[in-house]
Amino acid sequence: MSTPYKPEVVEASAQRHWREARSFEVDEDPDKEKFYCLTMFPYPSGKLHMGHVRVYTISDVIARYQRMQGKHVLQPMGWDAFGMPAENAAFKHGVPPARWTYANIGEMRAQLDRLGYAYDWSREITTCRPDYYRWEQWLFTRMFDKGLVYRKNSIVNWDPVDQTVLANEQVIDGRGWRSGAPVERREIPQWFMRITAYADELLEELDRMPGWPDSVKTMQRNWIGRSEGVELSFDVEGEDQPLTVYTTRPDTLMGVTFMAVAAEHPLAARAAKDDPGIAAFIDECLQTDASEATLETMEKKGMPLGISAVHPLSGEDVPLWVANFVLMSYGTGAVMAVPGHDERDWEFAKKHGLPIKQVIAPAGGAEIDIQEQAFVDRGVLVNSGEYDGLDFDAAFDAIAERFEETGRGRRAVNYRLRDWGVSRQRYWGAPIPIIYCDDCGAVPVPEEDLPVVLPEDVDVTGAGSPLRDMPEFVDVACPTCGEDARRETDTFDTFVESSWYFARYACPDADTAMLDERAAYWTPVDQYTGGIEHAILHLLYSRFFQRVMRDEGLTEVSEPFARLLTQGMVLKDGAKMSKNKGNVVDPQELIGKYGADTVRLFMMFAAPPEQSLEWSDEGVQGSYRFLKRFWNAVADHMAAGPVAALDVAALNDEQKALRRKTHRTIRKIDDDLGRRSSFNTAVAAAMELLNAVNRMQDDSDAGRAVVHEALEAVVLMLSPMTPHICHALWLELGHSTPVIDRRWPEIDASALELDTVELVVQVNGKLRGRVQVPACADEDAIGQLAAADENVRRFVEGNEIRKVIVVPGRLVNIVV
Repeated sequence: MSTPYKPEVVEASAQRHWREARSFEVDEDPDKEKFYCLTMFPYPSGKLHMGHVRVYTISDVIARYQRMQGKHVLQPMGWDAFGMPAENAAFKHGVPPARWTYANIGEMRAQLDRLGYAYDWSREITTCRPDYYRWEQWLFTRMFDKGLVYRKNSIVNWDPVDQTVLANEQVIDGRGWRSGAPVERREIPQWFMRITAYADELLEELDRMPGWPDSVKTMQRNWIGRSEGVELSFDVEGEDQPLTVYTTRPDTLMGVTFMAVAAEHPLAARAAKDDPGIAAFIDECLQTDASEATLETMEKKGMPLGISAVHPLSGEDVPLWVANFVLMSYGTGAVMAVPGHDERDWEFAKKHGLPIKQVIAPAGGAEIDIQEQAFVDRGVLVNSGEYDGLDFDAAFDAIAERFEETGRGRRAVNYRLRDWGVSRQRYWGAPIPIIYCDDCGAVPVPEEDLPVVLPEDVDVTGAGSPLRDMPEFVDVACPTCGEDARRETDTFDTFVESSWYFARYACPDADTAMLDERAAYWTPVDQYTGGIEHAILHLLYSRFFQRVMRDEGLTEVSEPFARLLTQGMVLKDGAKMSKNKGNVVDPQELIGKYGADTVRLFMMFAAPPEQSLEWSDEGVQGSYRFLKRFWNAVADHMAAGPVAALDVAALNDEQKALRRKTHRTIRKIDDDLGRRSSFNTAVAAAMELLNAVNRMQDDSDAGRAVVHEALEAVVLMLSPMTPHICHALWLELGHSTPVIDRRWPEIDASALELDTVELVVQVNGKLRGRVQVPACADEDAIGQLAAADENVRRFVEGNEIRKVIVVPGRLVNIVV
């Protein structure tokens, strides 16, 4: 055994063994209990950062631990390879995005290997390969046939620099998340996936997902946003069609004092023709992004359109406004405003001098002043004519029935969730498999012509997609009539690729179907790990895609991920690591200096996985020092010569105490890793056990045997977290079978038992002494031993003992 500890030598040896033994490649074995452990796959930027290292180490620890439990473990890795950064890098460096991406994949794979992750690389997938995206194109055509995809004009967030549509979540403070350019609102044709068709199922199943954090389930419930309300109509002067709105508070209908429409609404457009001021205001609105976060925080602006609607109950005129907080893409593009009972409407009414009317009073009769603030709670109706005195439920039903009877409205269920716009006006993505024919319209590409292959040898100029200028790509014959036609040049949102990759890992080489029977063995994913920032979009889209695949007959599984762990960020100096802040720590430099096991150990020890981890150079050095102590403890122990077999019956009290601590630690770490995912406390417990070993000064055969058992336990229990050093130390402890193929250490229940226990002795409830009693003693014997204690006897003698109360394992109270 080499001394001192040389991590570069130790880690190279362990990785060579795993590679030559193909330790992590698995097939399907129906006789074994499977465990599918997966981390959200990375974008191949070319360099791992500490956030990557943390999440991948967490997942690797879980995978290795489950393997030691006898599970048949799959832990694959691949690349979420499409996306705008590759186009930007290609433009900057003058290379095609494909070449840049494949080079980065090679570099990042080597970095992952250096960290010793237990990946089955035989299942590697790369989403920019045609053999992968072929199948999402195929599924899209199947969804087209079922009416689950459609094309329509849509108001979008347009990044004028990147020349693409941005999702609301990609708009930050009115600017594109990547370019930083002010975002514009445009109306362009887009392809949508009908995720709303699954809204109820996606929502209801959240109640049957105990393996997911409550915070993530709450975020998804809020995003889906199911609400029950009433859809009702207001006539508009001079218009043939009424203005339809949806409200969850029909009880406040008599408090409507104005209505507002979106800047893109036809009523606003017609008014703008005759009013330059309105036209200018609409132009201003169109320069604002359509994200809800922006709408919540921006100043609420509006202009009167000079026309009125007619209140459907009172017949009063209700002025119409155009406002920047109403979105055409949400509902009908119009809202009824109740300033007295809605904070946003109250704020707008105060600013523009609009009436504020109270129509709800607190149920308890408390006094309120709606001129000071809106009263938004439910209560009892007032100033509402025939509906006065009704509570919310009664008013809801009465007003809904009124509109249904007159044909002017209906009860309705609405969702905050909107269909998923999957069109992106960029090059580096999977082509949308649609052909446009002047006679036949939009025609899906036939299955035999899939995949629609993205040309990879292209020049990216940074101004829109080069596909539009490639006649060899665009010009095709219509699959239906054979006439000249045009291929779609938009590509899929990259969330499409990441919405089903987890299932493809089960059968990455399937060439006749999207999934085959192997997916039935491996799915669902048993443990999924990734950042909380993906709680909504990626996870919701994956749940949607899983159901689409299910309904296509590809799988019987409805939920893709049984358990979900969302890890916290890695911070330095209290802030997220970033180049702009100058607080980035390069994992490769640390690995070169301390070794991969040190980096892995620090990541597991520094903080619970769900919390943010504050970077500490001292903490890394402390982890390195511990591994050196660990190494030296085994080296010194084995240098002392052969170890005799453990004879439990021959142990003295000190030896029994160390053995007891060993098996208690096994029990604790087993619970920490298996049930609680509390990796930091598991490491701490292993450190405490090694400290106890190092304190043990006993060269007897029995003493060395107990130490040997403890060291073996530490090696086994730390092997999921620091697999390289444990590979070497396990062999050093005399084993021929590598530690990667060993089971979790078994608990010897007899080792946990105490021969004697110390009990507190009270007399009339006051502490009078402590006694050691046999662990198996009954209450009578315990009472006699307690009363015989020299100090206790002074308070008992001469008094009548009325009763003895024994709390097992804790105390004796003698009542005199």
